[in-house]
Amino acid sequence: MATSKLRVAGGVARGIPLAEPRGHRLRPTSGRVREAIFNILGDLVVDARVLDCYAGTGALGIEALSRGAAEAVFIESHPAACRAILDSLARTGFNDRATVFRGKLPAALNSVVGPFNMVLLDPPYDDTTIDETLLRLAPLLADGGIVVYEHRSRYNPPEYPAGLRLVERRVYGDTAVAMYHAQEGA
Repeated sequence: MATSKLRVAGGVARGIPLAEPRGHRLRPTSGRVREAIFNILGDLVVDARVLDCYAGTGALGIEALSRGAAEAVFIESHPAACRAILDSLARTGFNDRATVFRGKLPAALNSVVGPFNMVLLDPPYDDTTIDETLLRLAPLLADGGIVVYEHRSRYNPPEYPAGLRLVERRVYGDTAVAMYHAQEGA
């Protein structure tokens, strides 16, 4: 594992470097965008049960834990990235509040048990499974749950994937963040 310039941006683990797998290209969420996401979420993170899909380095889920989430479940398909997440969890002291599943989305959602207060999605920008993954998230959300979906700014995410409703979208250069809430009665 390589230690990178990637660090926890806020909370109790602020400044702790995160591990990145060698030889595996990832596009981790920048510190600026992570900071913006968690500023928007504010106290919704505290005591939340979080699902980090397409986890990569685990930066989003670890950021949530650092800012007070009770538990985080990570889903990542690459073995080296899973090892990096486990290394970062040990570095931050959050390994007792986290579970890492290795699997491809959306099928890996069958391995997790909801409800989650928050789902964090940072898929590769060219991923073709994201629409199906979005369609399968509503049943995993707790009442009042939120889905945070990071995507390319030129892409317009669906407004109403099954059981979800787009409530906000913000652009940060080439990156955009869409926020969904569960639809009432879904």
